[in-house]
Amino acid sequence: MDILKAILYGIVEGITEWLPVSSTGHMILLDRVCRIDQGKDFWQMFLVVIQFGAILAVILMYWKTIWPFGRSRKTGRVMVKRHTLSLWGKTIVACIPAGIVGVLLDDWLDSHLYNALVVSIMLILVGIAFIIVENRREKTDAVANVNRLSELTYKDALIIGLFQLVAACLPGTSRSGSTILGGIMIGVSRKVAAEFTFILAIPVMAGASLLKIFKFFHAGNVLTGYQTAILLTGCIVAFLVSVFIIRFLMSYIKKHDFKVFGWYRIALGIFVILAFLISGASITAIQ
Repeated sequence: MDILKAILYGIVEGITEWLPVSSTGHMILLDRVCRIDQGKDFWQMFLVVIQFGAILAVILMYWKTIWPFGRSRKTGRVMVKRHTLSLWGKTIVACIPAGIVGVLLDDWLDSHLYNALVVSIMLILVGIAFIIVENRREKTDAVANVNRLSELTYKDALIIGLFQLVAACLPGTSRSGSTILGGIMIGVSRKVAAEFTFILAIPVMAGASLLKIFKFFHAGNVLTGYQTAILLTGCIVAFLVSVFIIRFLMSYIKKHDFKVFGWYRIALGIFVILAFLISGASITAIQ
């Protein structure tokens, strides 16, 4: 049964990791009705490491954009693509704020803020922010100042990284939601904001996965064959679904804004609160 549950979690992860709707909020709801009962340490590691499948989807789809080496058409020699190195430099800059906080406060954040109340509040607040920002952009008929990844500056990258820091500290904010929202607010086009968010996810999520794996084994845990199968199943499904969702999102934002996701977040946040109140469970209990 846990293998089947891992498939379901992989589907939810693949959808919600890239859409600005908070994968954490959905995972908390899913955990209430479909828990993988393999122990708390495995569960906490699973929720993060399953994201590795989603990372592989980005690597596959944006390989030409992120791979810094190529061959010269004239000489056939291997050359370094400077614009790609510059993109990675900006990515590293954007990762620094969340990376520092993640290493220093990961356990504290899990213990004090990873609960349904915080997630619900952030779902609603960020949803409202999306609607306000998009409405303001429509009223002012604002035109994006950054329409290509190469036009992003290090300052832009740092600001987007600070928005990602909020997501790292407050579950339910949505990493993709906060970075896309931050990009739009500073004049980055929706397309570029989404693409930079995808690339930014590679070091962030890879680092988070490695940290969780290290803590899992450092605590004296042993990964059984069955648990390995659960983990691999979740990652593979997350990878396959992510490929579809990334393509969908990039097609969607060509003609639409993010307000629909804002309304969805508000509805989901209210639903999470009501679900816990109706069930009688503590909404502030650590999951």
